[in-house]
Amino acid sequence: MVDLTEQEQAAIRAAMRRVAETMAEIGWDTRLQDLTEAQVLTLIEVAVGGFQEAMAKIARGEPAWEAVL
Repeated sequence: MVDLTEQEQAAIRAAMRRVAETMAEIGWDTRLQDLTEAQVLTLIEVAVGGFQEAMAKIARGEPAWEAVL
């Protein structure tokens, strides 16, 4: 298990909003095993992109949560 910094934990929480929005588009009742490859890739891209954007905001001294609003 990786020990995340407080900033990384905040960035993950900030990225959750984008992941949730994408899951809303896919459908929350869709089982993981039923996701298409494209949907899985989209979820990963959204999560990583949201995390990176939040970390960049944190590095500039801005609130991470606003990175995904």
